[in-house]
Amino acid sequence: MNPGTVQSYETAVPAELLAGAAARAGFSDYLELTKPRLSLLSVLTALVGYLAALPGLSGVEGPVCSGWTLLAVLVGTALAAGGVAALNQWLEADTDARMSRTRDRPIPSGKVTTGSAFVLGWSLCAAGLALLFAEVNGLSAGFALATMICYLAIYTPAKRWSRWSTEVGAVAGALPPLIGWTAAEGRVSTLGGILFTVLLLWQIPHFMAIAWTYRRDYAAVSFPMLPVRDAGGAKVAGWSFACTLILVAVTLLPVELGYCGAAYGLVAAGLGGWFLWRAGGFLRPAGREAAARRLFFASIIYLPLLLAALVVDRMGWF
Repeated sequence: MNPGTVQSYETAVPAELLAGAAARAGFSDYLELTKPRLSLLSVLTALVGYLAALPGLSGVEGPVCSGWTLLAVLVGTALAAGGVAALNQWLEADTDARMSRTRDRPIPSGKVTTGSAFVLGWSLCAAGLALLFAEVNGLSAGFALATMICYLAIYTPAKRWSRWSTEVGAVAGALPPLIGWTAAEGRVSTLGGILFTVLLLWQIPHFMAIAWTYRRDYAAVSFPMLPVRDAGGAKVAGWSFACTLILVAVTLLPVELGYCGAAYGLVAAGLGGWFLWRAGGFLRPAGREAAARRLFFASIIYLPLLLAALVVDRMGWF
């Protein structure tokens, strides 16, 4: 690759094109740089953590819970998540330009310069951390910082050399609920740890299904993730099924430990059985491509319903 170009599949994107991108970039381009749908997931899970922690505050010393605290949690998490997304795209501009699913992103398409993405990303991260530290507490800001470090300094570079990059990324994706949890409770109790584990385990079948579907893209940039190394898909499907099975067991712990009632348990068991069925379908070699897509769509339905049931039960609305 020439120093002055970013390589794509068919052609190279000239550096001169990227240099002049800022003049054409609009608000929608910068918004896309923050990956709003992925950032929204971080915000919603932080909200779940905050609301699920509230019923356990009786007799526990902690920060005062208020509408302003919740607003600061949501805005601070959104800023931090958006900043991380922008910096991730800044770090991966070269590989994004060579994959069909990502080459239309703002940087490789020439809509936003790398310099603009760098400044935007760090500005959002700094603003998010400052808001959480000043208006919530140091522990919430600490979990936001841990998310940034895990995602940008460990997960993003690990995608280029480690088979375990997906699992490292799952750790980063499971931290935002603890931003909300510590904002409400001032500490991480057992149920908070369970919530973290649920998010961690859920991401394995979710992202394995995505990675299997786009494995040729990842192979094109030599990302050594499991779906690239496992040509037949048996290990990918087996790992997805194992994590889903453990996930279902973990989602039932709040009932066993007395944090939630039978209504939540019934919802968790029903959703878990369905999700496990979809993961089981991924195990069969015949039709694995379609099964991966079904597992992916099942994952994005499963999680919000499960978390909603948890919050509703914890708030006593069942």
